[in-house]
Amino acid sequence: MGNANPDERMVQCFPHSFHMLNISLISATLKSPFHWVKGLSAMIWYGFPARRLTIIGVTGTDGKTTTATMVYHVLKHAGKKVALISTVSAYMGDEEIDTGFHVTTPEQFPFQRLLRRIVNSGHTHVVLEVTSHGIAQHRIFGIRPTIAILTNITHEHLDYHGSYAAYLKTKARFLSRAKTAIINHDDSSFDEVKAYIKKHSWNTRIVPYAYRLLDAQSKRIVLDRFPEGYNRQNGAAVITAAEYLHLPLAQTLDAIKRFPSVLGRMQEVPNTRGLTLIVDFAHTPNALEHALKALRGGVKSGKKLIAVCGAAGLRDAMKRPMMGKIAAELADEIVFTAEDPRIEDVNVIIRQMKEGVRENHGHVHELADRRTAIRFAIQTLARPGDTIGIFGKGHETSMNLDGKHEVPWSDAEEARLALEGI
Repeated sequence: MGNANPDERMVQCFPHSFHMLNISLISATLKSPFHWVKGLSAMIWYGFPARRLTIIGVTGTDGKTTTATMVYHVLKHAGKKVALISTVSAYMGDEEIDTGFHVTTPEQFPFQRLLRRIVNSGHTHVVLEVTSHGIAQHRIFGIRPTIAILTNITHEHLDYHGSYAAYLKTKARFLSRAKTAIINHDDSSFDEVKAYIKKHSWNTRIVPYAYRLLDAQSKRIVLDRFPEGYNRQNGAAVITAAEYLHLPLAQTLDAIKRFPSVLGRMQEVPNTRGLTLIVDFAHTPNALEHALKALRGGVKSGKKLIAVCGAAGLRDAMKRPMMGKIAAELADEIVFTAEDPRIEDVNVIIRQMKEGVRENHGHVHELADRRTAIRFAIQTLARPGDTIGIFGKGHETSMNLDGKHEVPWSDAEEARLALEGI
């Protein structure tokens, strides 16, 4: 097979299969066999590296990155040789890995190659942030996690999965592969996910978690570290996972006390203008609601909460009016703007978001250019003591404006430049 790359070798190994599978790509419903064969081939090619690792997988609509990063932090604090693959970053111990990935769950060959690298470097544990796309497309083929954590399931990716039921089933399928599935007892998906696992797996242990179910000491530590409500459930998930990884509770709680903030997750931008200026990745109705409620709780009497937000193009359009409604209910001023519009018209997306806003809400602004929107919020709308939340991009370092090209972008940097009047 000479110098062929792994993908080419796979085609050479399975020529007849690929003849059929290329035809199957015509229909979206028949894509899965292609991904399945690719997943199997990648796993074989790299020598089944997952078999040498303790794998903790984190899936869900919101909170995956924070939860996965916290599990990684707890394991590292416990002295484990642990790696992390998440939306924000990939690490082996303290070394940041340059993966070049632009998706949470890498495709089959890069994923198995990275697992092989992790094994060869002597690491014993890996924490994976797992997307529904990654599950559906068999990017994590052959992975049986020791622990799988479900944060929540809310309205997202219905453009891809077609329905909430299909989206839930995809997440549940991953959980049913785990030795232990740790599921949010307070999430509306709990009963359906539990029933799916029981039906499709005879040996997966189901463990419910919730902040309210923690012991008093754990509650106090989590509350001190995460005064905002939505991260308390993530903290509870991590404490529960650590227990089933046989880590001492005192050690886990000490690690949570020391847990640093995650880039692009309620990230504060320092300033001398007396503003509370936050950049956050919230890009779903559920995440936006929790983020705005957290900020709302800190707004002083007579001061304003300003939300800068948009919705991605070529993604689930049903959530747009929902997000507009949430922003209108919780923010005093709203600036609707671009967020990766791709080939869609930004102004059409904004109009769809405005459908959720009541007619008498007089503080809605439409600025299609995101840089202009951020500057307008900071330089024109805000006064000392006000709070500004810039939502949707978070840690991301590029934006897609035409469906083809990624242009360099940073919400935090744009906010800093706006503060300086540059």
